[in-house]
Amino acid sequence: MALPVLSVSPSDITLPLILSSYRSLPIAISTEEKPAVSRLTLPNNDAVAGTNTIVSHLSTLIPLFTETAYTDLESAEIHQWLTLTSATPIPEGTIARLNGNLKFRTTILGEKLSIADVAIYARIKGQVASWSDEQRTGEKGYRYIVRWFDFVQNTPDLGLQIPAEEKVAVDPGKVLVYLKPEEPVKEKKKEGTAAGEDSKRKGKGRVAVERVKEGAEKVKEGIKDAAGLAAVPVAGEDKQCKREKRDKPRREAPKKEEPVISPSQIDLRVGHILYCMPHPNADSLFVSTISMGDPEGSPLVTPHSELSLPSTVLAKFTPLPTVRTVCSGLNGLLPIEEMQDRKVIVVANLKPVTMRGIKSAAMVLAASPALAPGEDPTAHKKETVELVAPPDGAVAGERVCFEGYKAEPEAVLNPKKKIWEQIQPGFTTTSDLDVVFDREKAGWTGYTSQGKAPGEGPMGRLVTESGGICGVKSLVGAVVR
Repeated sequence: MALPVLSVSPSDITLPLILSSYRSLPIAISTEEKPAVSRLTLPNNDAVAGTNTIVSHLSTLIPLFTETAYTDLESAEIHQWLTLTSATPIPEGTIARLNGNLKFRTTILGEKLSIADVAIYARIKGQVASWSDEQRTGEKGYRYIVRWFDFVQNTPDLGLQIPAEEKVAVDPGKVLVYLKPEEPVKEKKKEGTAAGEDSKRKGKGRVAVERVKEGAEKVKEGIKDAAGLAAVPVAGEDKQCKREKRDKPRREAPKKEEPVISPSQIDLRVGHILYCMPHPNADSLFVSTISMGDPEGSPLVTPHSELSLPSTVLAKFTPLPTVRTVCSGLNGLLPIEEMQDRKVIVVANLKPVTMRGIKSAAMVLAASPALAPGEDPTAHKKETVELVAPPDGAVAGERVCFEGYKAEPEAVLNPKKKIWEQIQPGFTTTSDLDVVFDREKAGWTGYTSQGKAPGEGPMGRLVTESGGICGVKSLVGAVVR
């Protein structure tokens, strides 16, 4: 079986450390090609370019990391720190942020080791080596980075293969400024035993937690004291206060407004797929690079330095617009050719999720046949799927909404409120092949319509700001999601 071939850029300082430390990686290293940007060529000849993308892929091949269970939040944090530290040298603002992150942490994630520890160590090594004693342990020094850095280069758990002469010397006894230690919470010594002293010795590691508890107790006591003072009546005023209270008209509490669910809460836009490739770690997924009108600096945008785009795509879309990386479960349901250089409709305000190592920041809308009553839900494994298409002339980033439900969408749909789950069942197609929101299919009829936007009729077509109608090729009465 052919192996992926990795071509490492001469300017790449991250991948050489990974390759020298984890020598059993099932990849081949090209010694001939020296690209400007590191590139991993997969057996199907698709190329993945960009250090961070390759690092994320390699982490799925290293047992230490595959055997560690990461939450979605931890995976997002790994991706975030890889992105923040991708510039060379790492900006001072990012270094200060990293130092703060490590104040109460042993590793980037806290206690778990991750590929982020390896990558950031490689990227910051030159800067740490050049720091003066003042920069390391002075009053405003990066002492927490230095502590973490020394741990990473020496811990056998991470398994970095760094020759002794290449390690950065860190003298733990050389501290210019000692920070004021937190005072331990005084424990009450139990009479007749040494339990109090023993508790005092063992409690040092819990100082921060105990201080928080102590502060909470003080606040609680303060509230009690204030309540007690307020409850003490002034002589002769007790009966008068009671009469005034009894005679005072009762003020009704204002009614709470019931939250209204509306399709307008979903941020639907025209997206332009610039490039699509199979997901390297999941056979059912595509990974698409999609322009959808995001501003520069949006946290949902994929930095251009992290993109894995063929030179033909880069040449075609110059200058390159802001883009998001989007994973979709359409591999095997649609030919990949239908996912190249085309306009689609995207859901742009779902909470980003990491899908098999790649963060997905939107969703592509597609239609599939609706199940007949009693039909086996697995019968449509290889069903006909059609992408929802915007009208001709629509541009990337153009807002799309259902007729009768035009309003500003939510910044991010709160997963706990199940907004998407209450609205999406109403997405379907008509005999004219228009995509519509159908109130009846959504269950928004009768008493169940309470708390739902009224709209302007039983159905509203999906239209762009310029007035064009979004539709599908052939599916009538389809499920759209």
